Amino acid sequence: MAAGGVPVRAARKNAPPREDVLVAAMATIAERGLDGLTMAGLGREVGMSSGHLLYYFRSKDELLLQTLEWSEAELGSARRALLARRGPVAERLQAYVDLYVPTRARDPHWTLWLEVWNRSQNAGPQERDRQAAIEGAWHRDLVALLAEGISRGEFRPVDAERVATRIRALLDGFSIQLAVGLPTLDRTAILAHVREFLTETLSVRP
Repeated sequence: MAAGGVPVRAARKNAPPREDVLVAAMATIAERGLDGLTMAGLGREVGMSSGHLLYYFRSKDELLLQTLEWSEAELGSARRALLARRGPVAERLQAYVDLYVPTRARDPHWTLWLEVWNRSQNAGPQERDRQAAIEGAWHRDLVALLAEGISRGEFRPVDAERVATRIRALLDGFSIQLAVGLPTLDRTAILAHVREFLTETLSVRP
């Protein structure tokens, strides 16, 4: 039996596609923030009861993690497309940075990321592994991009793995400040700081 006494077969038959639920969850976060995302409210959006949602996702934590995984899959496709472009590696590195940094304060994707990070303190090993997989995809792509730039002579020889770790730490720090709306640096200033760091770190010495 599904939650609320509804037969499992009927619940599956009447449920919208999983992606519709995740799209609705992300749209709610974008419009009303995380405080506006409740199982009951989301259920009304997609025509399901909160009990049915809990049957499929087990908990709000799982719903948030699956929504993040869906959003990251979308970003991953965009990231792979830009990394596959022809042209200078430095231009693709800037495109990677532009995709990484939030577009604005309370950016819905970063708002979701921060919430999942916060909840990960009590997450199990499987959930942590899924979060690590998301982080790992960004990291591997950055390492590959740096290695390509080095091999082409666009970047000076550096340890791509170590430099990628530092770049992502810099991006995370700035991105969190922007996502939570701290009145310190706007996005333009953040991107300028990152460009300066990349130039100092990667530019070929005369």
